[in-house]
Amino acid sequence: MLEKLQSLEEKYNSLTELLSNPDIINDQSKFQKYAKAHSDLTEIVSAYIEYKKALEQTEEAKQMLAENNDEDFKQMLLEEIEDLNDKKIALEQQLKILLLPKDPNDEKSVIMEIRAGTGGEEAALFAQDLFRMYTRYAEEQGWKIEIMDSNYTDIGGIKEIIFVVDGHGVYSKLKYESGVHRVQRIPSTESGGRIHTSAATVAVLPEAEEIEIAIDPNELRIDVYCSSGPGGQSVNTTQSAVRITHIPTGLVVTCQDEKSQHKNKAQALRVLRARLKEIIEEEKNAELAGARKSQVGSGDRSERIRTYNFPQGRVSDHRINLTLHKLDMVLAGQLDEIIDALTTHFQAELMKQVD
Repeated sequence: MLEKLQSLEEKYNSLTELLSNPDIINDQSKFQKYAKAHSDLTEIVSAYIEYKKALEQTEEAKQMLAENNDEDFKQMLLEEIEDLNDKKIALEQQLKILLLPKDPNDEKSVIMEIRAGTGGEEAALFAQDLFRMYTRYAEEQGWKIEIMDSNYTDIGGIKEIIFVVDGHGVYSKLKYESGVHRVQRIPSTESGGRIHTSAATVAVLPEAEEIEIAIDPNELRIDVYCSSGPGGQSVNTTQSAVRITHIPTGLVVTCQDEKSQHKNKAQALRVLRARLKEIIEEEKNAELAGARKSQVGSGDRSERIRTYNFPQGRVSDHRINLTLHKLDMVLAGQLDEIIDALTTHFQAELMKQVD
């Protein structure tokens, strides 16, 4: 590990020199490339410098301990050595995590899809609760949400909603939200007061750039039609809604939330690109299935990942056996405790693979 860290520090120092070179400064494409690489190394190199400093200070304190006979001073040195050892252990753990292979999608914005599952109208109301939860979490993070397509029920539930969450590092935070979310509560539509179990599915797709996923226009069938609102009623008389079919895969994407047909087409292509990227990555992951066995549950949409139990006021994430009696806070968008626990868990699993 230390050899790898030393190599990264040397690379960082080399990039620092390059960024002050007038020839590089005048070549914006090179400058941006080197600046990005420099920025990517800053956190790990800073931690490594702190780690080396802690080692040096430990050695100095040990040497002073061996040379000094003053008991009070020796006691102070022993306490300092203990503190430095704690700091060293913490930095070692941090460096191990920073050395883990980076998910290339972590810094990307995402396209999220929430769909009502088992449970009829109650499932649609729960899907609306989930959308509100993610909207509030995004607001807390300073991210922007843009709805691309939606299908509401007559009483305000969501049958399906597709939206972009745009911001720095969105995928790194939300990637473990993919899966089946289950709710246990007495529905507002239930007169008998019985607890029902309903579900909604969440998909989190990293947004794909045009250069990543090239789409041949000749492989697309594009249909336009009038947008519709809750209950299927027409909300405008112009053909602004767009349906795109990707002929080779059979993928169908619709978008009708914008009033402009041109904007709806652009939004639908964003969703199509993200879904095609997901298919390609799933094919790659299938080839590496053995290496991913310990990550089961990290993104499988068919698996129940979390239960929201209203009678007990609790939220349980089944992948990491985490239970919080903070249902109201979680539904209000306070997801950090769950997301941090999931991130720590899957980092630990990845470290086992690397070891």
